[in-house]
Amino acid sequence: MHKRIEYNGKVIEITGSPQIGLIMATFGFFIGFAAVSLYGPVAKNLKEILGLSGFLMGLLVAAPNLTGSLLRIPFAAWVDKVGGKIPLATLLILSVIGMAGLSTLLYLYYPHLEPWMYWLILFFGFLSGCGIATFSVGIAQTAYWFPESKQGMALGTYAGVGNLAPGIFGMILPFALKSIGLTTSYILWFGFLLVGTVIYILLAKDAPYFQLIKAGVPHNEAAKLAKQLGQELIPTGSLIDSLKNSAKHIQTWALVALYFTSFGGFLALTGWFIVFWVQSYNIELRQAGLLMAFGFSLLASVIRIFGGWLADKIGGEIVSLMSYTIILIGSVVVILGGNTNFTVSLIGEILMGAGMGIANGAVFKLVPKYVPHATGGAAGWVGGLGAFGGFVVPPILGLFVQNYGVIGYSKGFIVYSILAGTGIIISWLLWRAYGKIRNKPIEE
Repeated sequence: MHKRIEYNGKVIEITGSPQIGLIMATFGFFIGFAAVSLYGPVAKNLKEILGLSGFLMGLLVAAPNLTGSLLRIPFAAWVDKVGGKIPLATLLILSVIGMAGLSTLLYLYYPHLEPWMYWLILFFGFLSGCGIATFSVGIAQTAYWFPESKQGMALGTYAGVGNLAPGIFGMILPFALKSIGLTTSYILWFGFLLVGTVIYILLAKDAPYFQLIKAGVPHNEAAKLAKQLGQELIPTGSLIDSLKNSAKHIQTWALVALYFTSFGGFLALTGWFIVFWVQSYNIELRQAGLLMAFGFSLLASVIRIFGGWLADKIGGEIVSLMSYTIILIGSVVVILGGNTNFTVSLIGEILMGAGMGIANGAVFKLVPKYVPHATGGAAGWVGGLGAFGGFVVPPILGLFVQNYGVIGYSKGFIVYSILAGTGIIISWLLWRAYGKIRNKPIEE
């Protein structure tokens, strides 16, 4: 799209297209979301060099997920005011600063790191994790470009492709560590993120409404002109009210709890499974990265699409009930595998990846059904606080290692058994109350 609009004697150029909007939002999300795998592949090295306890190691693996989850809510709200480009670029720039600090620290001191440097590494992890929060921004940025009839395809493509990043980076990084070393690997990652951020800033375009607002056109006129250009979704500036209204619905918090286990659990285990394989079975780091990627992260990302489709067919509640049962079975299987039966542990990992991916698709299908009058706010709570599980869970898993030694890596999955059991109960209650209402908004 390259159109000229005359307003009050001033010519305004509207650039970009839905295709460019989707490509650049997906690209920005992809390069930022890779931070989920920031410390998982090197956790063993840093644990030995810095003398970390299991809890501190888990905290380090989880660090990017703290900012990556909590910043989703305010930055999503910011999109309604200025469009997606500035918020997403801001998050990527913060992530670049984090990667620059980490790369510089490693270049100057690795492998002779001092124990006090752990807190610097943790801080840089928090900054790098800002890129993970691009998810909610990119969702809104993409939605504003597409008409409602095409948003399912667009948002499915956006989430599906972007979610592949942690698995791909978690798979590539161990090979890079082996061939070019830890310091060089992170310097290259910093370079990739920096170049990617520059490309995003140069090529990304906001939807027509936001370009008109930036040119000084008042809201009502900008909305009218944007609709003439094909933009159907116009921001109302009421996301804060939407957050308040959705928080009053108990169903919102039920979905937060479910997403805490499925997506928060996905984030946590994308970093943790590499540590699990290396420490429990003494598997070489590159192989551990492949096991995590293909047996868990990539599987969960791809099968998420199937979860959403299945929820359309038989209902989100029953799919949720089935998926959390699969997660429960998978966690028990990992526990039974201990650190002696590789095949059993691998089966457990695959079951958990499949269960979490299907659950992720089902849970977000239920958001507009349960909170139809405040869907945006509900999605913010579910996406932001649900992802917070990626920060909370790894330190708890680390405590099991701290208390039980190597066998603690498998024993720690009792945490997921408890979370999955809770998810089953919540899903069953939702099914009993609302399962007969298929794919229709629930009246207040």
